Amino acid sequence: MLKDSIWIVTDLDGTLMDHNYDIEPAIKTLKWIIKEGINLIPCTSKTAAEVENFRSKLGLSSPYIVENGGAIYGINKDLYGISEYALGKTHDELKPFLIKLSKQIGEELFPFEDLSHSEITRLTGLKGAEIELAVARLWSVPFLNPSKNALKELQKISLIYGLDVVQGNRMSHLIDKRSGKGQAINKLKGIMKKPNIKVIGLGDSPNDRSLLEIANISIVVPSPQGPNNCFVKEIKSGKFILAPAPNAEGWSQSVEMILRQQLVG
Repeated sequence: MLKDSIWIVTDLDGTLMDHNYDIEPAIKTLKWIIKEGINLIPCTSKTAAEVENFRSKLGLSSPYIVENGGAIYGINKDLYGISEYALGKTHDELKPFLIKLSKQIGEELFPFEDLSHSEITRLTGLKGAEIELAVARLWSVPFLNPSKNALKELQKISLIYGLDVVQGNRMSHLIDKRSGKGQAINKLKGIMKKPNIKVIGLGDSPNDRSLLEIANISIVVPSPQGPNNCFVKEIKSGKFILAPAPNAEGWSQSVEMILRQQLVG
């Protein structure tokens, strides 16, 4: 049965959701996946509070990975003995490093949580209570994207401190080097004793690379402007599949195509 052999592990922003957070074109597919009991595992830069809200609206009960692989939540404690697992340093441990790194590269790195609500709305489209959920960080420190040259230097220096910097569509994120979407998926496989589970991974931006690299079937979901340039090589080589349409529409078409293939196989 598909529910016992496959995980669908998906990024949310820019992948399942467009930049207005619309998932409507994928609703039919999502309902079918949930009805079939297939594990649909969000793997996102969003906070646990944001994902809990998302899961509640859809009626999801699968585990979920938050803050670019900083932690795993929603594990069935009765079956596996734990309900959550943290992979690295906490937000409060990470934030002082952002200040230190800022000084070392000579460029101010401005934390997302220090922006005003009006600035956050302009940057993300989030409003009111949505902002409170988004800034409730426990395992990462998002910050405004630095210049391209500064980002490369930042990524190199961060490794000295056992940290990593990953880039999404709107922001960069400081995380523990032990964190990461791919690392979190592998940890979840171990916790749930599913070393050979087939992972269908879907993402759209550089911070999804580790997710796509460890997936058995890797799908890049494009924006309306096309796929992120960082994945062009893998798409051309056939290592990653390019979804046929942007965001939720492309997500839905790709997932249905792959699931039909698995059923036939």
